[in-house]
This record gives sequence, structure tokens and C-alpha cells, in this order.
Amino acid sequence: MDALAVIVDAPRRLALRTLELTESGPSDLVVEIHWSGISSGTEKLLWTGEMPRFPGMGYPLVPGYESVGRVIDAGPEAADRIGDWVFVPGANCYTEAKGLFGGTADKLVVPSARAFPIAESLGPDGILFALAATAHHALAAGNPPELIVGHGVLGRLLARLTIAAGAPAPVVWDNKECRRTGARGYNCIAPKDDERRDYRTIYDVSGYADGLDTLIGKLDKGGEIVLAGFYANRLNFAFAPAFQAEARMRVSAEWGPDDLASTRAMIDAGALDLSGLVSDIRPAAEAEEAYPAALLDPDCLKMVLDWREAA
Repeated sequence: MDALAVIVDAPRRLALRTLELTESGPSDLVVEIHWSGISSGTEKLLWTGEMPRFPGMGYPLVPGYESVGRVIDAGPEAADRIGDWVFVPGANCYTEAKGLFGGTADKLVVPSARAFPIAESLGPDGILFALAATAHHALAAGNPPELIVGHGVLGRLLARLTIAAGAPAPVVWDNKECRRTGARGYNCIAPKDDERRDYRTIYDVSGYADGLDTLIGKLDKGGEIVLAGFYANRLNFAFAPAFQAEARMRVSAEWGPDDLASTRAMIDAGALDLSGLVSDIRPAAEAEEAYPAALLDPDCLKMVLDWREAA
């Protein structure tokens, strides 16, 4: 069985190509993908070649961990799942490419446990489950943010989840004027316009490795900085200001299954709204043009590839 997939052959060398899929097992599903998202953080590092080494990292690779579609076939142990509408956070099902993430293709073979049922009515917004669950994971481990640094999709979801949990609306920073629009129930401002220096909790999702000194200067004594983005460069900071502030730092990693389930429950209950976050949808056939736009154009908040006519 073959799939049409986005493949990164080397940094800044991306193509749309047919790849052979691995044989499915008795508990595997075959998922026909309708939409997949492009991550402007992690996938940008894969595309530029700046991604730190991870097990399974290397080229050529198929990127992507934000895919939604329908189960069209299954092994005998999972046959009852045929017809399910699911979110798939990546796949490792290619004979000719690495699948460190692996979700950007028109067809995937995945273990049944890796295909998470969601409401089909979400449409392309369903690809946001990965980022929504990431935001939930960060919030579940500590106090809610008073300041969020970065008004991309993850920053917006953190703000929405904070308000949905009944906490006071956070302040959000973004350096780019075009990114300071779209706030719902909170204020997004330029960092230079913020005079506060008593934040108890600051969540950084900017991916900017050189900003810790600024954030430490905004902390109240004993305050916490949560690193919820992904950073390609080494993080460092001046010790004396951090010492004086008795600053604490926490690294929030990727979501777990419980985060997906909790996110789905909030969406189904109407507590979390995913609308207004997908800014661009392009046919998968235009992937070679869509990736640079998604990764380099600040006006593109979230790019989604439409695979429905790709075959």
C-alpha cells in the first residue's frame, strides 16, 4: 500500500511524493487523512535543519503530528473502529523515510491506540487537538499564567483554557503587531508597553531562547517561569537577578493521553472553542508552497493542508 506524503529530504528540500507504507498488523488501523496541520515551531526546525537530535531523527523524513481523517480499514483485532473519525498525532509507517512525526500524508497506518476519536463536526479545526492538549498539559501541572509570551496558536489556546478554568484573564505579549489581533477576553500587547514587574506565573511559548533575562525581570519574588515552547538554542540567564527574585522554572513537555481526553471533554462541553485559529487552508498538492508560507509569513497563524483531492 502506498501513500502520497510530504517528505523533507534535507533541510529546505521538501517534496510531495508517493511512499510505500509498512504492512498493517492485526491491531492497526488504516486512516484516510482529510486535513493535516503545519507546526510553525517544531516543523520549522525540521525544515531549517535546526532541530536538536532526537531518537529517530534524520532525513529523509515525513513531518507532521496534526492529522484528522477516517478509519477506512483495520486488522481483525480493531475491525470495530472502521468508520471512526479520528485525530492522529503522527505515524511511523514508511519503508523509505523516517517517521519521527510522520502525519503529513493522505493515508496512514497506525496502532489503534494512536487514533483518538473526535467529533467530525470540528472539520479542519480538529488538527488543533495536539496544541490544545499541549496547552492543557502545561496548565495541569501548576498555577495558571498571569502573563503568556507569544500570541501564536499555542499562546491563544493557553489564554482560552485559562479563562475557561475560571482563572483571571492573562496578559499576552507579542512583538509582531499583526499577531496582536484576535484576542478573546484578554489583552494582547507589545512587551515594551507592559510596566508590570510582579507576575507570579509567566508562560513562555515564544521559542525565543534569549528572553529569559527579560522575563525574570518581570517576576514577583518566588515567581515561576514555565517554558512551554520548544527551543533550538541553549537557554541562559544572568544569575544575580534570578537569585534576587528567587525565580523558579518549569519545563512543560508534550501532552499525554489524559490531556487529549480532557481537551475533548472541554470542547464537547463548549468550554473550549477552537474557532478562529486556522488562518489558511491549501490543497495538499500545493505543499511545497504552503510550507514556506506557514513557517515564514507572520500573517499565517495556522496552515492546514487539504488532502481530500490529493489522490
